[in-house]
Amino acid sequence: MRYPAAETAEKHERILNQAAKLFRERGVSEVSVNDLMKAAQLTHGSFYHHFDSKQHLVSDCVDYVNTSALQRIASNEPTKEGRAKFASSYLSAEARDNPGAYCLMSSLVSELTRDPSARPAVTRYIGAFINKIATHFRWPRSSDPRRKAIRMTASLVGAMVLARAVDDEAFSKEILEEVIGQLSGDF
Repeated sequence: MRYPAAETAEKHERILNQAAKLFRERGVSEVSVNDLMKAAQLTHGSFYHHFDSKQHLVSDCVDYVNTSALQRIASNEPTKEGRAKFASSYLSAEARDNPGAYCLMSSLVSELTRDPSARPAVTRYIGAFINKIATHFRWPRSSDPRRKAIRMTASLVGAMVLARAVDDEAFSKEILEEVIGQLSGDF
């Protein structure tokens, strides 16, 4: 039985949405197709009507998450203050404690680099993220926006990874606040 195109698209979106959340929360290797389809409230067999394999889903999922990441950047004013607000949001305790709803890089990129089929999508994601930061925000005239955006991205991702890794709340908060302070200037 064929489903209407709109219904098929809605199911496809549900799978991608649940995959994005579960992969960031638990890691790709810890989420089975069965787990994913159960979360999407669909049958296991219907997965293969949407994706050839789990690896194909992972690549599509990275591209899917990229769209929301770029929108999150663009939702900030293109000023120095907007850039600081974005950094504060990225490095918030809320983002730290809810990896399923926030940036893929800080929760999943180390695992994805081990999957050759996912690397092109990861490259697109990181490139688009850096380019959006470089072009969306205003930077001092004497600086190279791309270089600044690369340093900012590395600082954001690194700080979030470290803040999630430690088991000391005060230390975790200190890491986040120190990098927020660094990024609030023209660094």
